[in-house]
Amino acid sequence: MLLSKRLFDVLIAAFALFICAPLFLALAILIKLDSRGPVFFRGTRVGKDGVLFSIYKFRTMVSDAAQRGAGITTRNDPRITRVGKFLRRSKLDELPQLWNVLRGEMSLVGPRPEDPRYLRYYSPAQRAVLRATPGITSVASLAFRHEEQMLEGAAWEETYIQRVLPAKLDLELAYLQRRTFWSDLAVLGRTGLALFG
Repeated sequence: MLLSKRLFDVLIAAFALFICAPLFLALAILIKLDSRGPVFFRGTRVGKDGVLFSIYKFRTMVSDAAQRGAGITTRNDPRITRVGKFLRRSKLDELPQLWNVLRGEMSLVGPRPEDPRYLRYYSPAQRAVLRATPGITSVASLAFRHEEQMLEGAAWEETYIQRVLPAKLDLELAYLQRRTFWSDLAVLGRTGLALFG
């Protein structure tokens, strides 16, 4: 399955990048017109077997967002730009991760890669999720599509660590135990319906 999954990932990612090239250009222009800073955001995430890698996204926040607040986006985060709100709502900010797929750092479907600062909160059993290649979409990302709406107030990080993170890891681990090529296709289909439905 691993070889066929990798071949599928590469073919779909390459095709999507080719087809989406005009969209990438349009979004890049909108981002530059809306606020100062680079078009792309590059952040460190935990990949397969705990290896760190740089994830690519369209920038949705002010360029000095890291100096202005938390590493996780919270509800009504003032650092999000006008174009960024649209990109986040539509999930178009995730499209550059197709490049991560081509590089072999990510898959189309797999557990969402975590910020390394939160890896210490994984139990030994939860660390089994790191055996899989992280993905652009997953069952947990679908279930927590509006995650930032849950993270508000002074205790947002406690909410993330104690409630959101364990729930997402439980979903990812349960899925990995029964995953097949066809179930990955179903997750992609559900993702498409969530985006365009």
